[in-house]
Amino acid sequence: MKARSLAAVWFATAALAVATAALAGCGGSGGALDVARPDGPRTVTAPVIRAVDGDTILVRLDGQAEYVRYIGVDTPETVKPDTPVQCYGPQASTFNHRRTDGQTVRLVFDRERQDVYGRLLAYVYRGNDFLNADLARRGLARPLTIPPNTAHEALFAQLSRQAGRAGRGLWGKC
Repeated sequence: MKARSLAAVWFATAALAVATAALAGCGGSGGALDVARPDGPRTVTAPVIRAVDGDTILVRLDGQAEYVRYIGVDTPETVKPDTPVQCYGPQASTFNHRRTDGQTVRLVFDRERQDVYGRLLAYVYRGNDFLNADLARRGLARPLTIPPNTAHEALFAQLSRQAGRAGRGLWGKC
């Protein structure tokens, strides 16, 4: 009788652990991402479907395609309706395509998770590479600070100044 009771307790405990893990959404993105909840996961991973342009990607998150706009940087336009392709935009777009298409990225959110266009706002990492910073460092983007997402504002400004002094990217061509 005692062995049977212990087995029943063990089974109930194991079932509870499995149910808790399923409800918590362990693994991957850490569960469904609710952009309206600032207390939601701060970091998620997602496969990239494709880069849209220099500072925007399309990812698959919780079974849905989601646009992600890089926080803190702005690359020259290449696909904006009614806007001509801007100087050094194709180079920024090519860089982003090469770094992200078909890859898995880590999205790190700041205080505001979504913009007025419905895009997710994130710092984007591929492995150890911080892509927002790489764009600024290479002169492929200008800093663009939109509060309250300011965690790396000083870094992006510094990298852009260095790129400008060195004449890298758009700073040397546009």
